[in-house]
Amino acid sequence: MIPIRDTIPRKNPPIMTWLIILAKCLVFLFELAMPEHTLLQFFYRLGLVPARYTHPAWALWVGLPVDDYFPFLTSMFLHGGWMHIIGNMWTLWIFGDNVEDRMGPIRFLFFYLSCGLAAGSVHWFTNPHSTIPTVGASGAIAGVMGAYLFLFPRSRVIVLLPILFFPLFFELVPHQNLAPC
Repeated sequence: MIPIRDTIPRKNPPIMTWLIILAKCLVFLFELAMPEHTLLQFFYRLGLVPARYTHPAWALWVGLPVDDYFPFLTSMFLHGGWMHIIGNMWTLWIFGDNVEDRMGPIRFLFFYLSCGLAAGSVHWFTNPHSTIPTVGASGAIAGVMGAYLFLFPRSRVIVLLPILFFPLFFELVPHQNLAPC
């Protein structure tokens, strides 16, 4: 299923959502201009590599600074390919505007970054020996989607379900409690 839009109208333009999307797209364009070897080094330097913190000897051996915690933040702005960034930014576009409208742009930015930092921390604690760089905004966007579900429990989302070459559009509706009062 691919979300197309939601049914909650917004009151204000989602300036912070637009700025986050713009920043991530500019970083992705920068990534596209890099040769593959340079891009891999870029991902290791700015992506979240849990073993960098749990195995400092390994990190020093491969040339990664051990006391650099910026990758918890910078990894949110990197993406591994076209489908990765399109999927993340599309989801942020659909759900972020309403969450930002309810929170305000500054609070939304701090919430978004906090969700991304929390997701990075969970990844670090659950995969402490991983030497693969983690990149993307999926953790932060999952937080935004959770906030959307919490703030707008009665919202309906229009989705596309492609079956072979036939697109089916339908509304996802919230679960209705059918128990008698």
